[in-house]
Amino acid sequence: MIIFSNSRTLVSLEQRRAHRYELELPLQILQVGDLRVSRTEKTRDISSGGVSFLSSSSVDIGGRIEYVITLSGSTPPVRIRCLGKVLRSDRPEPEGLFEVAVTMERYQFVRAGEFEYAII
Repeated sequence: MIIFSNSRTLVSLEQRRAHRYELELPLQILQVGDLRVSRTEKTRDISSGGVSFLSSSSVDIGGRIEYVITLSGSTPPVRIRCLGKVLRSDRPEPEGLFEVAVTMERYQFVRAGEFEYAII
């Protein structure tokens, strides 16, 4: 949202529903829209409403995305399989990576051995 102050200076305010935590966690993209993929990325930050990550490939804004976040630190690692929607896919530098932001509309914790068969 952009508002005007008394000095006619533009001020930008972010409207977030949940606090973001800067965490670098393994993220595997399983599906973008109707296309099955297998790409591994790293999260930049995460909140209860979504996640952002850097990617070498662009994704369509508004499209559905299925991804898995791995919480390392336990044996076996905890995996969270998520369904969401792409909110942003920007490339700030012409030759740089895309900054992608996605929602976390539905999620399911997945145990080892169930990963391939989980349905959400």
